[in-house]
Amino acid sequence: MSSPFAKQVGYTQPTLKSRQDAMRPATSSSLTSSQKHKPTEKLRPDQLRNDLYNFPAPLILPDDDLALDPEYPAQSFQEWVDEEERNAVTARRRTVYVLGPPGVDGDDGSLSLDVDAWTRPRMTDSMSESSIAFPETKDVVEYLSAFYHGLPVKQLNLPNWKFTSWDEPAPAPTKRATKSKRQKAQPVGLTTATECIRIKTRPCPDGLYTTQLNLDDLLDAAISVLPKDAYALCMLVHHDLFEDDDDTFVCGRAYGGSRVAVVSTARYHPGLDGVAGIERGHAWPAAHCAEYLEGVCRGVDKASKRRKKDTSVSKSQSQSRSSGAREDGDGPLEAALAAYTPTTTKQELTNETPLWLWRISRTVSHELGHCFGIDHCVYYACIMQGSASLAEDTRQPPYLCPVDLAKVLAATGSSVDERDKALLKICERGECRDESGFRAFAAWLRGSGSGLITESWQRLWDDFDE
Repeated sequence: MSSPFAKQVGYTQPTLKSRQDAMRPATSSSLTSSQKHKPTEKLRPDQLRNDLYNFPAPLILPDDDLALDPEYPAQSFQEWVDEEERNAVTARRRTVYVLGPPGVDGDDGSLSLDVDAWTRPRMTDSMSESSIAFPETKDVVEYLSAFYHGLPVKQLNLPNWKFTSWDEPAPAPTKRATKSKRQKAQPVGLTTATECIRIKTRPCPDGLYTTQLNLDDLLDAAISVLPKDAYALCMLVHHDLFEDDDDTFVCGRAYGGSRVAVVSTARYHPGLDGVAGIERGHAWPAAHCAEYLEGVCRGVDKASKRRKKDTSVSKSQSQSRSSGAREDGDGPLEAALAAYTPTTTKQELTNETPLWLWRISRTVSHELGHCFGIDHCVYYACIMQGSASLAEDTRQPPYLCPVDLAKVLAATGSSVDERDKALLKICERGECRDESGFRAFAAWLRGSGSGLITESWQRLWDDFDE
């Protein structure tokens, strides 16, 4: 269920029928004449789920994305199909690329700015002092290969891909200080095999990093190196980012129509959790916790006083029976909760690189989802939800809801079962087994049992196919 605060801000989850209708193509009888003449993705029965009861509603706490915009429009599968700016996967353009962080010129002293130092946060005594290595690009590629199973996902290696000096005279100082003055720090250059691209910089407003890079400039750079066979490209950077004067920071952005995205690892550094207000004990899958919700909503939501009544066992069981849910408490979310044991003390913080990888992999899969034409989700708690804070980001699940999953599988050609098996293999390998998020996701995948479409929906699919 959503928190009591959701009703206060005016969010209402679409009805069960609306959610069922939203996850499948319109039948041939309901298509308009223009839609019938347009090419469209088709769905097989093994690309749809029928276990909608396993997918909770968006949580929605104060200052969350849907709390700020509770009437954000939903995007059904058919609306995704009809989206004019969406790029179709073709035989010539079907590879998803991940471009690793640029190197740094200046080993010979030619770069006057210490660009590499900009990637290291300014740690304080209250922050984790554990030594944490940056996530490896190849590990992100392996996760995406499972998330977008059915399409080739490759690491893009570019010659001369590095930051360098940008020769530009510094602006003359002015007597009047303005916000825009922060953007007039010395830019850097980003070199490719054919050109050097100007990247604006500014001092980091909150001081957690010394310097930030401009996101729009990096997105332009990503467009300039997009391979001809690419369906989409995501550029990773270790630097903190900004988009305009009003931003304190941004973690990433996608230009969906241009098929590029940029994601920064900086703010996902586990050592910054205290500053960001991230409670690991209430990250997914432990976010839908009644006691936690009461604490967060207390003082802003009068309905919190009625929380105990609203979440009574009898009401929950009634809702479960009406939607066909399990009543024995052994669903995928329960399995994920049982497997979730987050590190919370300094003694436990021995190697947090897998946690850092977990966070980055989720964000990259979200931003690439926009390159596939998928809008922010309002149907369920879903990886494609919008995020208004890092704390909200960690509370959202790693999986796609049934509506957005249908879109991805229609684009990639994979099936629910094939994709789940690929994701499970990634979550259970190597160091991922030691990270609570990967471990919980593995338990969720095992507990979900694919939840494939029923025979009655097979007839609807056949009708659309005809």
